[in-house]
Amino acid sequence: MRTNRSAGAGIAALAALFLAAASPCGAADRASVSLLVENDSFGGTDGHYTNGLKASWLSRTDQFADFSRRLAQAIPLFPATGTRRVGFAVGQNMYTPADLTIATPQPEDRPYAGWLYGELGLVSQTAERHDALAISLGVIGPASQAENAQKFWHRTFGFTKPRGWAHQLDDEPALNLSYMHSRRYITEDTVLFGLDADLIPHVGLSLGNVFTYGAAGFTLRFGDDFKGDFSGPDRIRPSMPGAVHFEPPGGAFGWYVFAGIEGRAMVRNIFLDGNTFTDSHSVDRKFWVGDAQVGIALIFRSFRLSYTQVLRTIEFDGQDHPHNFGAISLTANF
Repeated sequence: MRTNRSAGAGIAALAALFLAAASPCGAADRASVSLLVENDSFGGTDGHYTNGLKASWLSRTDQFADFSRRLAQAIPLFPATGTRRVGFAVGQNMYTPADLTIATPQPEDRPYAGWLYGELGLVSQTAERHDALAISLGVIGPASQAENAQKFWHRTFGFTKPRGWAHQLDDEPALNLSYMHSRRYITEDTVLFGLDADLIPHVGLSLGNVFTYGAAGFTLRFGDDFKGDFSGPDRIRPSMPGAVHFEPPGGAFGWYVFAGIEGRAMVRNIFLDGNTFTDSHSVDRKFWVGDAQVGIALIFRSFRLSYTQVLRTIEFDGQDHPHNFGAISLTANF
């Protein structure tokens, strides 16, 4: 969002940490750290899903080996084969109505809301398959500190003062379980002037009081020397799949462009449906929601920098137009 240009400040602040911590060249089996910023200023809007921040760490395959093996065995249908990694993440999401200048409740627009969470993840990967399970625990409401975060940045940079946070969703524990399964079909040196290409269909499921939905879609990529990057940059759910870890290119530099679509059957979205256990502001949610995205990723040795532009269809009755936002992520292996 225009008023949430904390995105740039966050990237600049943590980029130095990546440069200091990550080796300039990389072996395949390393831990990975990633910073992701999603913001609707990249789409020229200022409202709805307006800002998301997520910092992630993914282990080497030999870290937590017993824990990851036992966890995988305890989960029905989770693959027993493949390299497994354990991940941890923290994040904060922010949602506002389209007009921040109105101090009174806006019955025809979505409520103000914030979400602060921690996440434990398990990833299993083979050459053709990627499975990712994540459980998040956090809080919705004033305790998420979304109000204070937005007001701080708006005050600091002279942006529009948000006036309606007094009517945000109430405090509520937030528990969600998400699973994503992807397959990869790759061709090498066969299309578009000898560039590599792959097609990655996926299905996903999310259960909890934050999001409950089923999803399916696919991503198509073209580029050079990106075989070690299974499914592209990580994203904040609900979204198409991505991965924190990637293997460095065979040479010093790799790249790819990508495009994808996903359709979701939304059974619950707390940021539209309102609080689970108390009365709160809510709107009439759409059952069918879709994302279309395009982007580019650049891989230099142990670093990956990516940009994604996302168009999300109308999510509730009364929303005037689809929502447009961008995502920037920086990932380092070390």
